[in-house]
Amino acid sequence: MKQLRESVVKSSYSSKEGHIPSALSILDILWVLYDKILKLGKTPLNPDRDYFILSKGHASLGLYAVLAEKELIPKKSLIDFCSFDSMLGGHPDRNKVPWVEASTGSLGHGFPIAVGIAMGIKIQDKKNRVFTVIGDGECNEGTIWESALLAAHHKLNNLYCVVDYNHSTDRALGVGNLTEKFKSFGWNSLEADGHNQDEIERMLKKVPEKADTPTIVIAKTIKGYGIKSMENNPAWHHRSPTTEELANILKEIQHHD
Repeated sequence: MKQLRESVVKSSYSSKEGHIPSALSILDILWVLYDKILKLGKTPLNPDRDYFILSKGHASLGLYAVLAEKELIPKKSLIDFCSFDSMLGGHPDRNKVPWVEASTGSLGHGFPIAVGIAMGIKIQDKKNRVFTVIGDGECNEGTIWESALLAAHHKLNNLYCVVDYNHSTDRALGVGNLTEKFKSFGWNSLEADGHNQDEIERMLKKVPEKADTPTIVIAKTIKGYGIKSMENNPAWHHRSPTTEELANILKEIQHHD
């Protein structure tokens, strides 16, 4: 995890772009997905693979760091993050980045795409699974709840969603108890510590064998996790560190448990 955090921070520093705290918030979730859960195969053309959509696309640095660590994209591409001719933009671009299913970032768009893919797979009677990560801020969008109703109505038990519940939206609009909200919408609704990888993995695998509902895991996270100056600090939402800040941040990352 230290290497992943360093990759996120260094990419932002070199480009002077990126949402570092949002990326750090979901790093544990993304790592569990790509290391323990997703069945991918060797290429995106594998017909039996699982699908993943990062609906909160502004946290793209976290996804890029994990894809690079898993050698699904070149590690050297992280250095060119957000440069003019880079494959890695501030939001993931499905036309440029391998394994990216949807160009996301506009809040509330990736989740309905995931629902649509899951429905298409169901109609074709295939066994692929669809995973998506949304933010609690996205839950202010009507498309989230429309899609949640649709997924439950069509019994999309091949759909799994993780909510990055870091409470960053509380300053604008509190979303309350998301576990109960999604449960009331007909979802298999679970909770996890979003920085406890064993717990995340356990919840994503804790699905009844004959379940006929989509599954959601409300992951309780800390925005900017692992860097005290960033944790729950709105000033860091979209900025890159100075040279002096970078040195201190990298030192803190090395000493983080």
